[in-house]
Order: sequence, then C-alpha cells, then structure tokens
Amino acid sequence: MNMTSAEGVKLVEELKPLVKDANCDVAVCVPFTDIPALSAALKGSNIRLGAQNVHFADCGAFTGEISPSMLKEFGVEYVIVGHSERRRMFDDTDEMVNKRMHAALNAGLTPIVCLGETLEQREAGETEGCLSYQVTHSLKGLKDVSEIVIAYEPIWAIGTGRTATAQQANDAIAFIRKMCAETFCPACAANVRIQYGGSMNAANCKELMAMPEIDGGLIGGASLQAADFAAIVNYDKN
Repeated sequence: MNMTSAEGVKLVEELKPLVKDANCDVAVCVPFTDIPALSAALKGSNIRLGAQNVHFADCGAFTGEISPSMLKEFGVEYVIVGHSERRRMFDDTDEMVNKRMHAALNAGLTPIVCLGETLEQREAGETEGCLSYQVTHSLKGLKDVSEIVIAYEPIWAIGTGRTATAQQANDAIAFIRKMCAETFCPACAANVRIQYGGSMNAANCKELMAMPEIDGGLIGGASLQAADFAAIVNYDKN
C-alpha cells in the first residue's frame, strides 16, 4: 500500500529507461487505484502491469473487492495471490487462495501464487510440511502448474529486513519444485517459474540469483526506488 497514482507514474517513468534492455521479464504490481494511470504510463514499454490481489467472483455482492474482468479492462497481466500479508493479516486461507488463482487463470491473468512458512514453523522443523500442504491445497486443480508463477515467501522474512540465506531459499524452492513434480507432472514442474520473495534487494540479489533453483524475485520495499529496483532487474550486468 504505497504510492498515489501520480507517485506511481513518476516511479515507472524513472524506471523505464533503466530496465529497457533487461534480460528478464519485468512487472510492477500496484494498488488498485494506481492501475488506470500506470496502464497508460507503461504503454510501449517492456514493463508489464500487475495487481496485488483479485477476487474469485466476476461480479456480485462483494463490497470492496475487485474482479478479474475489472483488472483485464486496464491491461493487467499479472496478479499476486496469497501474499503473506494477505494470509497473515486478512485471513486468506489456502482454499481462498486457490479460488482466486483459478479465477485469475480463467480470465487470462497470470497469478503469482505466494507460499511460505512462519518463523514458528521453520524453528519447529515444519517448513517442508507447510510448503507441501500449501502446494496441494493452494494449487489444487491445476492442470499445468507452469501456467502460474510461484513465489516462495518465508513469512518471517517479509517486511522484517531478515532474509533467508541463499541456500535456505534455494532448498525451499527446490522442495516446492519437487512437490509440484509429484503433485502435477515433472515436465510442468521443470518449467514453472519459482521466485524468491523474502526481502531481496540490490545487495543480496546476485547471491540469491546465482542459486540454481531461484528463477527470479518478487520484490517488496526495494521496488519503491527506481534505481534500487533496476539494480535487481539488471543484476547480471553489474
């Protein structure tokens, strides 16, 4: 929940020339009220537009919610589903995440589905159990897991400044990929993009992205400054 429309436009105008030659896909997932202005500002650029949440119904008595078709109208391509803050503060369950994911897919949006354990679960040795449950319940009913993007978001590293070590992140993502192979199919699991979403920044992105299982980053605080975000996007050129 950062930036008015005017502030968001200023940020992407600064960002566009910095990432125009990026060797990766770049997207900004913005607050709902910023979407119309950012949709116009990003036209003709290589930066894709995303939203931070979506409802599972296309219309109805769901006051305060935003439907997939409302996002599509403004050229949104990606939508974050099940972010750790939504799970922790707004009680988004795996069942709710699953419904949002399928609604996004049915509308032609690419969901970025967030999975991750709490500090208590990690310290109790329950990381794999938690991730296994989330893969089988949050992603239930998928025919091809490579149609989505997965973000491994250790809840204890979100907004805390704490970051999983590169090896911890790699191991967790490897386990998620293994679970996807067992739950769906090995070929789909090999092709699914799994990002790391726990306080990746300009200082640690190169070490994290050097790990074989990490396919990208879901960037939080470090995306609020164009130069910082661009440094992550262009980590392989630094």
